[in-house]
Amino acid sequence: MPYVVIKCGGSILNQLPDAFFENILQIKQQYQLDPIIVHGGGPAISAALEKMRIKTRFINGMRVTTEPVLNVVEMVLSGSINKSITRKLSSMGAKAIGISGTDCGLLTAKKLDYDKLGFVGEIESVNSHVLQALLGQQFIPVISPLALSKNGQRLNINADLAAAAIAKKMNAALWMVTDVPGVMHEGKVLPHLTPEQVEMLIRKKAVTGGMIPKVRAAAECIQSGVKEVVIVNGMEENSLLRLAGGGKMGTKFTGNGVLIDG
Repeated sequence: MPYVVIKCGGSILNQLPDAFFENILQIKQQYQLDPIIVHGGGPAISAALEKMRIKTRFINGMRVTTEPVLNVVEMVLSGSINKSITRKLSSMGAKAIGISGTDCGLLTAKKLDYDKLGFVGEIESVNSHVLQALLGQQFIPVISPLALSKNGQRLNINADLAAAAIAKKMNAALWMVTDVPGVMHEGKVLPHLTPEQVEMLIRKKAVTGGMIPKVRAAAECIQSGVKEVVIVNGMEENSLLRLAGGGKMGTKFTGNGVLIDG
């Protein structure tokens, strides 16, 4: 079966309808696609940090991660959000299994910029054998984006970048599920974007905040040979089924785009 990495943003997880998770099962059954889920958890992490009175801030959409912040990140991502997704899928009859990027050496990373970002990692390798073993037994992996360095240090990984690295390694399509219709420019959804256009939009501040690592991850995937990357609104009815069936929705990243004015 072909693989598809489905990245669910933390800002939308609590809003996703049951039909979205049913779609995950349906694309496997109807379109013979093997789903791999990678999730974020930004709002829940921020809420937990605020409750514990631990300060946090962002640089270009990346959370500055001190040791206390990292402890909360792992607790929320792996202990709470990951299990809520696996419970939801399991209740629908799926063989969902929740794992962290630290399990079985799934994700190995190095510090991205310790002086600026602290314990934030940049993925160096993905252990595809772990995923292939699970997928071969018909499991649906649900992955929280943490990694280990070569010396065993836990690192916080931006979920968009984790999903992109996994898609590249598995030669999979990448669907980035958000709470917006796609990448917006002057009030309209851009149906296509190239890597060059991504950087132009960032320079012009048409793309800001958490959308920056998302579009950069998508662009990098296209540059490294991933065949399909789409940013799509998970709140749209049957969005995953429509994508699996070749429907046009959201913003698709390609090597060749259309002219963007401005």
